[in-house]
Amino acid sequence: MSGDCNIGLIGLAVMGQNLVLNLLDNGNTVAVYNRTHSVTDDFVKQSANDRLVGADSLQAFVDALAKPRKIILMVKAGSPVDAVIDELQPLLDKGDIVIDGGNSLFTDSQRRSDALTPQGIHFVGCGISGGQDGARFGPSMMPGGDESAWPALKPILQGISAKTDAGEPCCEWMGDGGSGHFVKMVHNGIEYGDMQMIAEIYDLLRATGLNNETIAQRFDSWNQGRLSSYLVEITAQVLRIKDDDGSDWVDNIWDKAGQKGTGKWTAIQALELGVPGSITTEAVYARALSSRWEERQKLNAFYQPKQSLTNYDGLVDDAEAALYAAKLIAYAQGFSLLSEAAREYQWKLNMANIAQVWKAGCIIRARALDPIQKVFEQSPTLDNLMLSDFYRTELNGCESALRRLLARAIEGGVPTPALSNALAYFDGVRSARLPANLIQGQRNFFGAHEYERLPN
Repeated sequence: MSGDCNIGLIGLAVMGQNLVLNLLDNGNTVAVYNRTHSVTDDFVKQSANDRLVGADSLQAFVDALAKPRKIILMVKAGSPVDAVIDELQPLLDKGDIVIDGGNSLFTDSQRRSDALTPQGIHFVGCGISGGQDGARFGPSMMPGGDESAWPALKPILQGISAKTDAGEPCCEWMGDGGSGHFVKMVHNGIEYGDMQMIAEIYDLLRATGLNNETIAQRFDSWNQGRLSSYLVEITAQVLRIKDDDGSDWVDNIWDKAGQKGTGKWTAIQALELGVPGSITTEAVYARALSSRWEERQKLNAFYQPKQSLTNYDGLVDDAEAALYAAKLIAYAQGFSLLSEAAREYQWKLNMANIAQVWKAGCIIRARALDPIQKVFEQSPTLDNLMLSDFYRTELNGCESALRRLLARAIEGGVPTPALSNALAYFDGVRSARLPANLIQGQRNFFGAHEYERLPN
């Protein structure tokens, strides 16, 4: 006998709890289960909502759900997801739906889908972006897997998702197998690059002698224009936070950046599919380099000091234009990777829908996604955004600023791996002739490798 809850959630960490509160706000009746029962009990008591049902066992949890059961897993990616599915599977019936809402590797989602489908259980890998606030008030959601589950999930997931200014839900069906988590992975790869490029602009402005408040004012100003985005907005806020002693909080943070792996996954997939994902890759390497703090201190003392980075008229304007150009190029690389993955894995990815899903709720939400969505609505099969009139107009207006800024950074010894790579990609991808002919000649000379002549 089935219960009355129209959806259930397993895993009551911060993201899980906030997602449940979001579900309740949108009229759902929710069953919840956590391996530590006291967490479930405390959450149910604090919520004080008669549409929230806490379960002290997986069997009680499953019994509380109406059929077909819809279950969201918000547990740590990897083996914990498999462990929960293994426990759940004997308790489920054909037609039930399991949704993995964590940051799972897309190949794991594909494997789980392949394993559950013969059992008649629908598996959905759903990328969720927006952090704990997004989960609470409206995340960006990227579901993919067994499409027969979508009609039952659509009103629930679109109901709790973020909405664009036009009222569009930031939740659309991505495609088969592991496509949902692949799209989320690429989202995170773009996020890595965007954060690194913003940090490099901050470093350049700081190197000219500007203080944090002045830099924050610049980011505030940029956020009112074409660079309007969540990451630019919060950068200004972070730069203004004061520590307990009144000093700038950001100056007291150890310059060692961590990572959870999604950026690395994106870089690996770009390499495996033969698509330049170099901005993400450089951002991953930049975090790895930052973690080698002790080594950097020794080398800082070992080599002569950097040259000073002198200000020049228009530097701040160049910084805005350079960041905008690099941001567009990062999006172009990300969507090119999605296009190649769609071919390789035979997914029917809708690029306009992906741009829409990223327009609100997620970490990389930005004004630039509006024209990107329009580009794909007009040219759904476009392989590279840089072939669009929008990109040509914007990049032609910004590339000189990016060149000037990077030239000054190089002279002053300020590292700009992601910004520099954006320009290198731009120059490379628009070059009709690259020096790979020499590389092919070298390979053939020393190893008798095959090579091709120019087409007639």
